[in-house]
Amino acid sequence: MSAIKTTLLMGALTAIILLFGGMFGGRQGLVIAFVFAVVTNFVSYWFSDKMVLAAYRAQPLNPADAPELYGIVSELAQSAGIPTPRLYLIDTDTPNAFATGRSPRHAAVAVTRGIMRICNREELKGVLGHELSHVLNRDILISSIAATLAGVIMMLGSFARWAAIFGGFDGREEGNQRGGALGLIVMAILAPFAAMLIQLAISRTREYQADASGARLAHNPLYLANALRKLESANERMPMDAGPATAHLFIVNPLSGGFLAKLFSTHPPLEERIRRLEQMAYSG
Repeated sequence: MSAIKTTLLMGALTAIILLFGGMFGGRQGLVIAFVFAVVTNFVSYWFSDKMVLAAYRAQPLNPADAPELYGIVSELAQSAGIPTPRLYLIDTDTPNAFATGRSPRHAAVAVTRGIMRICNREELKGVLGHELSHVLNRDILISSIAATLAGVIMMLGSFARWAAIFGGFDGREEGNQRGGALGLIVMAILAPFAAMLIQLAISRTREYQADASGARLAHNPLYLANALRKLESANERMPMDAGPATAHLFIVNPLSGGFLAKLFSTHPPLEERIRRLEQMAYSG
């Protein structure tokens, strides 16, 4: 069901691009925007692990530094049938974790000093099972594709605003009989907003799926549920100094904010995630 929902949301992003193309009439701007977005996200996809680890000054961990953590990750990776990912430490007391890497063979998992301090072995197993599930589910690839499509829409929205201002597309060009300045302005405002909402929905869908598959990998959904409770409380007290562009990578949203911030968060509500995990545990 999660895969079907993701596919439908990806299709919605593509449909917005095609609608834009119809309104613009000409194909040149559409092609330029698409190529630019693809190149940008191609670089991000191939080098995202190095970029995000450097952004948080993550330092490599070896088995001697964290034997228990390495033991958990090695056990989970063996159960999943993938190579043991590289481990990194982020020197902050805020408890959190994320996985990155374009494939299981190039995966890396970063944990904060805070999460190692407040979570016991079972809770760490639940968290790391979630992160390895992101790797197994190829979520980095899916996020990159979604970002590419959304990026195209954002650029087309910008083109549309300038076209409406300067009258560059007035409905007389090839294939554009329904355009006009008013239509371009409406599309310029609504399409990027719709793209953002769809991208958020894709991210939230992948989080739910990683929760479920990670719980199965750890053999107990309550491990992750208990960890999420601790992480929620700690992150509310001391939000992490994280960038909005990478916030979606973390197991819980590292950014602080009120109602609107939660509404447009890349993460589903923690209480709903916990409820689903508990339901999964007690129905099994």
